[in-house]
Amino acid sequence: VVKETRKRSANMMRGSEQSNSTENGTTTMDIPHGTSADSEMMPSPTSGRGSGQAKQRVNGVVVVGKADPSNDARGETTGKRRVRRRKVVTTKEDATQKLIKYAALLLLVAQMVGLVLLMRYSRTNQSPDQPLYLASTAVLFMELMKFVICCAVVAYQTHGNLLSELYTHVWASPIEMAKLCVPSLLYTIQNNLLYLALTNLDAATYQVCYQLKILTTALFSATLLQRQFSRTKWVSLVILTVGVAIVQISGSGDKGHKDDAGESHNRFVGLVAVLCAACTSGFSGVYFEKILKGSSTTLWIRNIQMGLPSILIAYITVLLKDSAAIAEQGFLGGYTTIVWIVVLVQAAGGLIVAVVVKYADNVLKVFATSFSIIISCIISAILFDFRPNFSFLIGASLVVIATVLYSKPPSKKRRRPQTLLPKTAGH
Repeated sequence: VVKETRKRSANMMRGSEQSNSTENGTTTMDIPHGTSADSEMMPSPTSGRGSGQAKQRVNGVVVVGKADPSNDARGETTGKRRVRRRKVVTTKEDATQKLIKYAALLLLVAQMVGLVLLMRYSRTNQSPDQPLYLASTAVLFMELMKFVICCAVVAYQTHGNLLSELYTHVWASPIEMAKLCVPSLLYTIQNNLLYLALTNLDAATYQVCYQLKILTTALFSATLLQRQFSRTKWVSLVILTVGVAIVQISGSGDKGHKDDAGESHNRFVGLVAVLCAACTSGFSGVYFEKILKGSSTTLWIRNIQMGLPSILIAYITVLLKDSAAIAEQGFLGGYTTIVWIVVLVQAAGGLIVAVVVKYADNVLKVFATSFSIIISCIISAILFDFRPNFSFLIGASLVVIATVLYSKPPSKKRRRPQTLLPKTAGH
């Protein structure tokens, strides 16, 4: 009787457990790896936590079994491949950006050095049977070439709608064109002064002295734009001024200077021309930034807007300054292949600088300026018999140091985190 009672109670307990499981509609059981064709994988709530289990539906019944490690291995392999591909693409992009930056650096150095040396050569190595070409006509041809290049680029970008762009930004914008007449006049004067400076100064001295445009730009920025400069920048400007003064006093020159009396006179005229060119460069740049700040006009359209008044001003300069010389030797008197190369390089120079600024940063511009000074000294010593003395080397070194200091980004002060002391008893 006791045995039969125990069997009945055990059967009743088993029946209650089965009824509870059937009321939920599922039966839980362990399964081996691999399922039949009518099984369906279901996510386990703890599978993402490394439990090693996976739920599957077999013939409408949810079963729990161990997860297949091959699926995890495949997922890990696919993820590693994607990471490797991303690394390869990122490495290629970084290499391309570095290549563009260094190419921009070489292009900017070549433009700075090449234009100065070619201009100096064209002004001092003219054949005796030909007259010296007129700088005013060279500036006029340069402005015409720049205008043609910009018009060609705009026509290409707008798919032949050049006339509509010119009407919108030139004819229909008289106020903006009037504002741009001021920098156009200053840039035309500056280009004429550069020819005068390189006629009377050697290329290395010109490169060093022309860095005074940093000083003039800073002074006009502080005056017109109310811009604040750090103590480091003001110290660098003082060092720059001292360096240029030492270079000018050093008396170094090349074979373009003939006698001592003529040399002193030529150096004074060249220095005055460089100072005036630096002033016009600084003021025109700051004025251009002030009146056109926030404008959405493209670079090429802006050059076209400035090109039209520049051409007119350059032509008036030719008539007022060199009309007698043109009547004697002609408009193209003294022009050679070197002169035309100078005009072409000068016309493309501003556009090259604009393109370089787009891809290069400020550090590369500083390196380009420093390299141009050093390379100009070396090439002048080879081609023009330039012999720098100790004073020139000291002054040039100070100018390079000042340029690097002025372009150094300001250091950001790190804020110390405020620590709250725990309150003690009695406070």
